[in-house]
Amino acid sequence: MLRTHTCGELRTEQIDSEVTLCGWVDSSRDHGGAVFIDLRDRYGKTQVVFGPESGLVDEGSTLRNEDVILVVGKVSPRPDGTVNAKLPTGELEVRVTQLKILNKSETPPFTPSQQELPGEDLRLQYRYLDLRRKPMQDVLQLRSRIIKMMRDYFEQHDFIDIETPILGRSTPEGARDYLVPSRVHDGEFYALPQSPQLYKQILMVAGYDRYIQVARCFRDEDLRADRQPEFTQLDVEMSFVDADDVMGLIDGLMQKMAEDIKGLELQLPLPRMTYDEAMSRFGSDAPDLRFGMELIDCSDLAAKAEFRVFSGAVESGGVVRGIKADGAAENFSRKRIDQLTDWVKQDFGAKGLAWFRVEEDGTLWSPIAKNFSDELLVEIGQRMEAKPGDIMFFIAAEKPRG
Repeated sequence: MLRTHTCGELRTEQIDSEVTLCGWVDSSRDHGGAVFIDLRDRYGKTQVVFGPESGLVDEGSTLRNEDVILVVGKVSPRPDGTVNAKLPTGELEVRVTQLKILNKSETPPFTPSQQELPGEDLRLQYRYLDLRRKPMQDVLQLRSRIIKMMRDYFEQHDFIDIETPILGRSTPEGARDYLVPSRVHDGEFYALPQSPQLYKQILMVAGYDRYIQVARCFRDEDLRADRQPEFTQLDVEMSFVDADDVMGLIDGLMQKMAEDIKGLELQLPLPRMTYDEAMSRFGSDAPDLRFGMELIDCSDLAAKAEFRVFSGAVESGGVVRGIKADGAAENFSRKRIDQLTDWVKQDFGAKGLAWFRVEEDGTLWSPIAKNFSDELLVEIGQRMEAKPGDIMFFIAAEKPRG
């Protein structure tokens, strides 16, 4: 090993000992007779000092950000008034006696420690610089920790971690396959797996009743917010179980990760929701429960209205559902409502968008309010739990098919 310690490891217990550190120059300060360097690796930072006694002040003054160096020196306490309480190594420094430049850096387009980062395009172009930033390192370390935790958890439940082939036949899946031409079979292709589905079913037939894999998957499809062309998924298969067994196992995994990573105690079983309930309340099979603004079914009330868009939809077996934006009435001008109406027509195929504003006295106002009796408007307001300053939007549509 070139180094005896990492840049985040030294403590006051090592004072007066000689150490060797390797890392990147994070920042440098030339104070005339001495040069101070913050030396960084993925474990932390340590201040190293090129003092007059080292004979290395001139060499130290040539060091620039992202130079990779090796230093040998003596661990010393920092002088009074210079302790950095923000760093675990902030009570000490290394007085350098030897310096070796392992790699001289060109002037970087940005540095990992700078406050204002450049745009994502430049950061991706210089990905190795971006990955030196602590937030990026924290994410990768957390990912590694989660994967190890998952594997340990499933091993405790008698699962076998099995790698399945990456090169295989094309099989019917939800997207297009990525194809890899074969060198030895002219005109033939391998397909990259969209999931290990067939392989894990073979494993179940073969008697491996509990299989686990952190699987790499590939799908040739357009980019989406929650999907990339290549991604990693936790892949699990079990034999001789029912749906509750599978959900219970995943509940236990979530409980363990919440406790070990966030220090939270989850009560099991975790709340569960049927597909029909999710679609009815949120209009999505993957709802974010923090979002609020749930869909509220007002079909029974709409059937009583003289507004044919509503009553006619209910008569034909459709539904009328609405959402309420708390205190947002003043944010929606007629122009903005018209724009919102065009959006739901074009993007969601809706025939229109009805709305009601809740006045200061609690009454509902809308261009269509004349088609509703006063009693019915009160019922709608109560159903929606409307308050003054709120605005409510409604759509009539065919009943969603489950």
